[in-house]
Amino acid sequence: MQELARALRNLRKWKRFLGPTLLACIAASTPIAFAAQSTSDADDPRIEKLYAEAKEAQTRGDQAGAIAKYKSMLQIAPRLAAGYNNLGMLYFQQREYRQAIAVLEKGLAVDPKMASASALLGISLYEAGDYGNARARLEAALRFNPKDNHAELFLANDLIKLGDLQAASRHLEELARREPNDQEVFYLLGEVYMQLSEQALTKLNAIDPNSVYVHEMSGEIMESMKNYDGAVVEYKKAIEMAPQQAGTHYKLGNTYWLLGEWDTAFKELQAELVNDPTNCKAQAQIANILIEQRMNFEEGLARVDKALAACPDLTQARIDRGRALLRLNRNDEAAQELEAAERSSPDDASTHFFLAQAYRALGRAREAQTEMQLFSKLEESARAAKAERAREVLQNTEPNKEESH
Repeated sequence: MQELARALRNLRKWKRFLGPTLLACIAASTPIAFAAQSTSDADDPRIEKLYAEAKEAQTRGDQAGAIAKYKSMLQIAPRLAAGYNNLGMLYFQQREYRQAIAVLEKGLAVDPKMASASALLGISLYEAGDYGNARARLEAALRFNPKDNHAELFLANDLIKLGDLQAASRHLEELARREPNDQEVFYLLGEVYMQLSEQALTKLNAIDPNSVYVHEMSGEIMESMKNYDGAVVEYKKAIEMAPQQAGTHYKLGNTYWLLGEWDTAFKELQAELVNDPTNCKAQAQIANILIEQRMNFEEGLARVDKALAACPDLTQARIDRGRALLRLNRNDEAAQELEAAERSSPDDASTHFFLAQAYRALGRAREAQTEMQLFSKLEESARAAKAERAREVLQNTEPNKEESH
């Protein structure tokens, strides 16, 4: 539990780096053009003049001047819904959330279907700390526009504040599907999963603090934080309590594999297959040890074939099969297997490395060179990303050092 709490604290430290990004995107949003309004007020020459002056004021950074122009517009045309939206946006950009809320509510009273105002009102309520009312407005905005990423991300944040983690996870999973490269989405999704794990472990401890499930989940949490020694201790306790329970020997064997303790890993993975002969992951891990560590390519190939027959989507098993075929001089088959692995996981550097070997063995020099270039590029990207993460971690720990003095 202490390890989990520490991990959550570390995750939350990143929020101060990520939070301003979304606010900056919203602050850069474009005002609604009055041409989109059906009301005759939008055609009033006075409105057109004030709108042009407001845009000009915004362009030169005179937010106060722009606010004054929009206020004048609304005195002339109090039914001009877009005017309320744009004035609310200006107040939001000034972080005057209460004023933004009041203005946007007036605009939605004029035009309840104004999706941008509904989203902005929800976000303003969130920023003002009114999470309950923010939820209703953000959910309404998503009904208007289910693909509004800004509104959905703020709704997920709002649900986290309200403690509805299940609902938050559903929205974040949808966002992750639409935006697979958005770091903030995956950060928040990780935080939600961690909090759900913490809640589940707390409940398990309340029921029985010494149950097999408590030790197994504790092991999983420690493994996820790369505390492999701690995970080994917890998995061993789980096995002592339920030696025939499916899954526990595999988890212990996998952790030993991550530690590079191949013989112990092999033993535990074999024990898993006694408890659960259908565990294709255990079969694949045994094959990996036979191929990579024991150089037993014939038996390794037989094992990996069993794993892939049950679970054909195991990409690492396909790579291992290709490696075994290479060492057995079955180069055509190796190339086909590794090409399948490459299609499944094009960002795995090792696939390109072994595929280059297969092409070279087949005399396909140009293709081998292309694969080696891809391998080198992916390896360089991985090293750069690792160095950047290390730099960010060091920067993130600096405030703690100052606070300790």
